[in-house]
Amino acid sequence: MTTTNREWILAERPDGEPDLDCFELRETDVPAPDPGELLVRTRYLSVDPYMRGRMRDAESYAEPWGVGDALRGGVVAEVIESDSDAYDAGDLVTGEGTWSDYATLDAADVAPVNPSVADPEAYLGVLGMPGRTAYFGLLEVGEPKPGDTVVVSGAAGAVGSVVGQIAKRNGCRVVGFAGTDEKTDWLTDDLGFDAAINHTTTDDYRAALDSAAPEGVDVYFDNVGGPITDAVFTRLNLDARVAVCGQISHYNDEEVPTGPRKLPQIIAPRAKVQGLLVSDFATRFEEAGERLGEWVATGELAHRETVVDGLENAPDAFLGLFAGDNIGKQVVRVAGGSGEE
Repeated sequence: MTTTNREWILAERPDGEPDLDCFELRETDVPAPDPGELLVRTRYLSVDPYMRGRMRDAESYAEPWGVGDALRGGVVAEVIESDSDAYDAGDLVTGEGTWSDYATLDAADVAPVNPSVADPEAYLGVLGMPGRTAYFGLLEVGEPKPGDTVVVSGAAGAVGSVVGQIAKRNGCRVVGFAGTDEKTDWLTDDLGFDAAINHTTTDDYRAALDSAAPEGVDVYFDNVGGPITDAVFTRLNLDARVAVCGQISHYNDEEVPTGPRKLPQIIAPRAKVQGLLVSDFATRFEEAGERLGEWVATGELAHRETVVDGLENAPDAFLGLFAGDNIGKQVVRVAGGSGEE
């Protein structure tokens, strides 16, 4: 095994949209595990929109990265050396690691990866944090009922694609917003969405909703914000539920846009608008993992990963999220199987 490790750090805080100047790849020594820790080699690394918030020097639900700190995110990794009775060398695990070739992880903070259920990269998507977010966000916050119309923005992403499929399992009509024809075709042809709207080629979102959701909107799962959300708010039905999971259209804004204000649109339908953090459901992660795993194993829940090869390309993969480059979950393949470089 090599003694040199590569690790991405935050080089500077971005003003507005991040660029490659915000990242620096440095070489370090491969760390040694302390008691109870694992030395792991990263196989797959997750890049996610929430990481943009960690680049700000501001208090949020996720601790901000300091300039010079190693960047962190979900990983699927192979155990190289174990100082824990829970795992052996060669085991695959998932947890929060660094954007690096090698890292040490506390054995108590990782979970096993079972490749017989799904490919390892799926444990960063449908069987990981995004899948759990979709599961709890829709079922607990959205509270879908058979016959409801569920609209999902960012529907071809890691979270939205799972939300729509779970909604269909619950007997709902499902409409998704996505940014390309390839994505909208995937939603309707492969995932079973009833309708999909290409937001980049649609001039009038309200008219498109009238066609795709003629009975109005009962549940809105919002991953995007912006003009799409403005339009959906005007089509909410009585007692509609809005689950606010993400606002990627605003993550690079330096100032919060203030108008036109849309809250009057939720008064007449008495709509419930609730923010969503998957960590609030941490005590029930095992439940979500079991159900999602069953659906994936039986083919009832489809998933897709967009894989970018090479740790050196991790910043490009992250920036690609804001350009809509991914279909499904965006991951970085850092290393192959055991013994591969």
